[in-house]
Amino acid sequence: MARALLDPGDSAARQTDKLLQIVDVLMRRVEQGTDQSGAAYAQFERAAMLEDQVRARTRELETALDLLNESNARLAAANRETEAARRNLTDAIETVQEGFGLFGPDDVLVLCNSRFGLQLRDIRDRLIPGMSFADYVEVVSASGHLRLPDGLSPQDWALQRLRRHRDRSTSFTVELTGDLWLQVSEHRTGDGGTVILQTDVTDIIRAERETHGRLMDDQARIVRATLDHISQGVCIFDAEARLVGWNDRAAELLAVSRTRFRQGASFADLVARMLASQRADAQGLGTLLTWVATPGPRPPLRFDMTRAGDVVLDTFAQEMPDRGFVVSVTDVTAERRAIAALSRANETLEARVADRTRELGAALAQAERASATRSRFVAAASHDLLQPLSAAKLFLASMEDENLNPRALDALAKTCSALESVESILDALLDISRLESGRLSVRQEAVPLGPLLDRLYQEFFPLAQDRGLSLRLRPTEAVVLSDPVWLRRILQNLIANALRYTPAGGVLVGVRSVQGGLRVEVTDTGPGIPAEEHQAIFREFHRLNARASASEGMGLGLAIVERATALLGHDVTLDSRLGHGTRFILHLGAPAPRDTSPPRAPDPRDPRDPRDPRPDLPRGLLGLLVAEDAEMRRALAHLLEGWGVDILDVPDPDEALGLTDEIALAPDFVLVDCRAGTEEAGFTLMRDLAARYGPLPARLLTAARDEPLRLRARRAGAPLLYKPVDPHQLERFIAQLAPRTP
Repeated sequence: MARALLDPGDSAARQTDKLLQIVDVLMRRVEQGTDQSGAAYAQFERAAMLEDQVRARTRELETALDLLNESNARLAAANRETEAARRNLTDAIETVQEGFGLFGPDDVLVLCNSRFGLQLRDIRDRLIPGMSFADYVEVVSASGHLRLPDGLSPQDWALQRLRRHRDRSTSFTVELTGDLWLQVSEHRTGDGGTVILQTDVTDIIRAERETHGRLMDDQARIVRATLDHISQGVCIFDAEARLVGWNDRAAELLAVSRTRFRQGASFADLVARMLASQRADAQGLGTLLTWVATPGPRPPLRFDMTRAGDVVLDTFAQEMPDRGFVVSVTDVTAERRAIAALSRANETLEARVADRTRELGAALAQAERASATRSRFVAAASHDLLQPLSAAKLFLASMEDENLNPRALDALAKTCSALESVESILDALLDISRLESGRLSVRQEAVPLGPLLDRLYQEFFPLAQDRGLSLRLRPTEAVVLSDPVWLRRILQNLIANALRYTPAGGVLVGVRSVQGGLRVEVTDTGPGIPAEEHQAIFREFHRLNARASASEGMGLGLAIVERATALLGHDVTLDSRLGHGTRFILHLGAPAPRDTSPPRAPDPRDPRDPRDPRPDLPRGLLGLLVAEDAEMRRALAHLLEGWGVDILDVPDPDEALGLTDEIALAPDFVLVDCRAGTEEAGFTLMRDLAARYGPLPARLLTAARDEPLRLRARRAGAPLLYKPVDPHQLERFIAQLAPRTP
């Protein structure tokens, strides 16, 4: 009844009023009722129950009201904390040195600090919370302080900016007027909002620009110095065929006035000037003009161009990435004449060989002459190449003490490595030539194998480590009768060959005493050698599964081993199983008694151990350098002057004697560069100097490896330094000297 009379939606006060009214009505009916069956009493009971229910309901409503008041209090406290956090966040972002803006997940600006858009003064007041991201981009794109790239409209910039906004994170740099730069970084928040940071990077950009400018200036100076010190003529043109760089050698070789070479001069104008001089090769210049006018990528172009006076210019043109191009010219007149002379000589030689072949009627004689000719040619060519190679090594050695940047040091190291590869090839060619000539003399003596193998182990251990291989050496005290230099060369080639062809595992070197005498075994874990190749691998320029190259070997090592072992009376054999490695065996014969005499002076044929410390050089030395080759003379003088030595450099012995007589001062040492066949002039000069000043420390520089020449030079007090000259050996010689007292 009470549930039907009361509306749960009424307030507690309204429900209480209703219950009181019901109780009052019921009480009046009880007092007025005459029902003798007790109905009035029942109604009274019901009224009392209703009153209890009203009280209980009232208490529940009061409890709910208390809970509601408590919740309202907590909500108010939370609102106060939220507002405090918002104020703290606002204060925090205001302390950030960059411009800060926060957009909500709906891309509406929630808050920003005073530095947000500060550099864009004309729109700064429009960047306020409540604006959409699209409106923000539109306003920024229309700012007069924003410097747009050429050809880009504000609308295009805005579209690019909105595309970047799709990424979760992006960063880019914006250029402003007044040479100002702003870096904009945009990152997504966890709820999908966006944080934008604006950082002023003007100082960084300007510093980088200044550094880049200095770098470009330094590079320009280096390029200019390089161009001015090379024998080639070089012209550099931009994509519009305008001259942007050149050297004086180009004007000299092309027979064009230096005044015509100026910045921005057109290629066509220079060609016209050359044609007008009537000294140029019209056909060659026409070829070059056609190449320059070629659309699309231009392949490198090389041809010979003849200038008036029978001057032959090797002309080379190559395109640069920006469609510019470089033209270099080299005077190869002497080389072409030499080739022509050689061609004529070859024709004469072929005729003579044909005549002699017909006379003898034996093909074997012809093969022997061809072999001898090849050996002489290799020896002569190697000797001629040693001269410029020696000069190059000396120039590079003089740069070791310079304060070079890391890039230059890396380039210097790579250049030295390349020259060492060339030198090793030339040494191998000379070894083959000398071994085939049959005129090579050897010096037999007792050679302890332990120190020799230990030195080779120290030499090859770093190489083995670089290749990820193990190199093991079994110690030995054996002594053998052999030539120490050639024995070392043989073992050096065997170990190098084993390391080169072993992809994994390692190499073991050991000495074994057997019934036939001593033998050195070099065993590797390489792929093995097929039985049909056991003889072929000892041929020149033969490499298994690889071509001959300067970096990986020319295939001469085992050829030298075979010829040298035959010369020394030794023998070399091999055992090999495919997939299980190879063992080279050097048979040395019976052991020799140990030599108890004092240690011998180092053989000049031995290379200097790279582990030797660099000696201290004395100061105040005066050296006399005699070298006919101007490049060699300049290289040696440059190196020695870098060591603090004063050098008197002259081209011939007569001028050397005249200069020393003129200054009336004896040099502290003498270096004489001897070309093939001029050694006698060097010995004569040393005798003349000794007659004037007494014996002088001296060295003869030569590419000849003849044993009689070495012995004669040592007896004359001027031991040999072989070319290409090892700067370390020369340095050791200088370190032993002291300035002469006047």
